[in-house]
Amino acid sequence: MRVAPKSLAGQLTLLLLLALAAAQGVAVALFAWERLEALRHAHRGDAVQRTATVARLLGGTPPALHGSVIAAASTELARFSLTAEPLVGEAGAGERAAVIANDLSRALGVRVERVRVAPLWTRFLDDDDRDDDHDRDDDDNDNDDHDHGGDRDDGGHDHGEPDWFTASVALADGRWLNVAVGPPPGAPAWGLAFVAVFLLSALGIAAVAVVTGRRLAKPMRGIANAAGRLGRGEAVDDLSEAGPEETRETVRAFNLMRARLDRYVSDRTAMLAAVSHDLRTPITSLRLHAEFVEDAETKAKIVAALDEMQRMTEDALAFIREDMQREETRTVDLLALVDSVAGDLAELGHDVAVADTAVADSGRVLVACRPAALRRALRNLLENAADYGGRAAVRIERDDAELRIVVEDEGPGIPDADLERVFEPFVRLEASRSRETGGSGLGLAIARGIVRGHGGDIRLENRAKGGLRATVALPGAGGA
Repeated sequence: MRVAPKSLAGQLTLLLLLALAAAQGVAVALFAWERLEALRHAHRGDAVQRTATVARLLGGTPPALHGSVIAAASTELARFSLTAEPLVGEAGAGERAAVIANDLSRALGVRVERVRVAPLWTRFLDDDDRDDDHDRDDDDNDNDDHDHGGDRDDGGHDHGEPDWFTASVALADGRWLNVAVGPPPGAPAWGLAFVAVFLLSALGIAAVAVVTGRRLAKPMRGIANAAGRLGRGEAVDDLSEAGPEETRETVRAFNLMRARLDRYVSDRTAMLAAVSHDLRTPITSLRLHAEFVEDAETKAKIVAALDEMQRMTEDALAFIREDMQREETRTVDLLALVDSVAGDLAELGHDVAVADTAVADSGRVLVACRPAALRRALRNLLENAADYGGRAAVRIERDDAELRIVVEDEGPGIPDADLERVFEPFVRLEASRSRETGGSGLGLAIARGIVRGHGGDIRLENRAKGGLRATVALPGAGGA
């Protein structure tokens, strides 16, 4: 299933929205990282200030109250304890540990040697760590953990956040104030303001993309419509050049191509018309000379040949005159047109019938065409079917892809090898070339030229039960 839009405006809109999403994603990632860094820095600074404050409180309160001060100062993010020996055996290596130690020494107003800092990563002090009876036993384990932490601070950031740390500060009475700082809280959730800004940006870009896409696609749609009309033989005026330079060049190239095609067709048609017209003079001259032939049989053959040449010339001129006429395209009821042609032929003695299913199934069939030209094509097909097949039947079929006019007869059919050859000008399968057994061989050529001028085609096939079937296929069936 195709998800991407087919139109230029839709594809441009989707492309810009994807670009917006990618840009916003990168911006959000950078902004989130900066916010998280700011939170970590603030959390570390708060821990340093809290540690300095607790140290000053311990220095200004009686030892009996130190336990209460420690309990009151401890939180889930900063756990304090007083021990005889520092929990941090050795200061951790690394730039972050040094920065935190310097911050603590400045906040406490002591030398940096009296402060030991090591990253803790994911470990918190338990309440039992405050028990002096276990301080020394835990100190060995803590030193091992802290040493590993210090190594991790140097080696990388794979196992935790370097801003999580344990610090031990030497107090004036010889004891050590220990603090285990937990990880900072996560970044705050994005508010409605951020979502609103993103949605407004997306809507604004989508609106600009739709307007721009339609502006770019409008000349292209004009070229497509004009090309379709030109392919159906309709008169097409020059398109206006608008839009970007590339679009203008495309429109300019189409106008030039249309003008050259019109000039080529006009020149060729005019040349054929002149040749056909000029043939009248020598034919008339030969006819006069034939009157002086004394042999009656020879005279009859010459006159018959001249008559055949005269008919071919007149048919060619009629074909060229109709081709040179620029009939306007109109919307007509195709069923009424077919019925009218069949009625005219019936009055001339031809056995032509319009199938009842055409009315029942098709109803009123509207189609845009050049009525006079299409009428001539249908007349040629029905007349051929009635002449060679004895009886002609016509019906209309249609579906979403095309509109079909089916003409069937009950004649002998046509050899498969000649189904396409009969559409060539002046080709007749009846070799006598008698006017009574057929025309000049232009009927099917004219019919196919007209139908192809409407963007369709004519197909011939032999019926399984005998006879010939001619199908006129027209594109884009009109609505009822």
